[in-house]
Amino acid sequence: MDAHSVYLDSLRPAGGKRSSKRELIVEIFLQQDGHLSADDLVDLIRKQDQKISRATIYRTLRWMVEAGVARKVDFGDGRFRFEHSYKHPRHFHLLCKTCNRSFEFLSSDIELLVEEVAEARSFKTGHSVLQIHGTCEDCQAGRLVPRAVATTELLFARDALRMAIATERSGLEFYTRGAKLVEDARARKVFRRLAAEEREHLATLEQRFKQLLNEDSRLESYPTFLFFKGAADGLFESGTEKLAQIVDDREALMLGIRCERGSHRFFKRYGERFEESEGKRIFLEFADEEREHLRLLVKEYRSLITRQRKSVVQPSSRESQV
Repeated sequence: MDAHSVYLDSLRPAGGKRSSKRELIVEIFLQQDGHLSADDLVDLIRKQDQKISRATIYRTLRWMVEAGVARKVDFGDGRFRFEHSYKHPRHFHLLCKTCNRSFEFLSSDIELLVEEVAEARSFKTGHSVLQIHGTCEDCQAGRLVPRAVATTELLFARDALRMAIATERSGLEFYTRGAKLVEDARARKVFRRLAAEEREHLATLEQRFKQLLNEDSRLESYPTFLFFKGAADGLFESGTEKLAQIVDDREALMLGIRCERGSHRFFKRYGERFEESEGKRIFLEFADEEREHLRLLVKEYRSLITRQRKSVVQPSSRESQV
């Protein structure tokens, strides 16, 4: 059974009766990308089965919203539209007032701001909606035929891979430099091992990215979907800059720990928020890799402290940092 079938089965209430009509409606709805009105869905269903009534389609649509399968969106033009959540992360919209098209994006800065405001007001959030109205690039340029845009799922996977690749590259630079700076032989060995792993992971991710581009040769040219400040250049970039200021091996290991911990938390935090999708898998897989690197660095940090204890009378106050 494929992932799509498993997802459909998960929507059926335990012990509930199978409904071929509802399952057909849900199946067709999940095959669509973008935003559909109720009438759009009726037209699509009627192409498959003329006998399914409009009332049945409307009831199923309401059920999908209540079950979290569909999101109800109001673009302010008098018609509600619906988008599915299968392999489709929660996002925000840019709305063009000229051509009436919508463009999706996701921003960590907006997410964090919403959380900050809600926490300050002791407000328990449900869902948030952000719509920015204006004029799209095509309409500003006077293009009569708008350029094609890839599906949200494909854009999400592309940008997730971009972030992972940037982080691997910055991590490779960090550990390569660190291996040259540390004096302790075992710490140097750990840095070299991590540099080798980053190089291997980077090659795997780049190959995965090439495979993704095979699905759409113009994928690189499409607008950015994920706007995550600080992640575009890799989460180790600031750590690499700080390496030049490091005065001893323990500081170098501690800096690596902080970078890995921050990277792990970043990818895990957002990966767990996304609905099931390729982008979600990329984030969570990367979070697992960062967790293993963190474990190795913490182990070596503690081992270095133990070795240094044997050679000095007074232990350093840094021992309690990990």
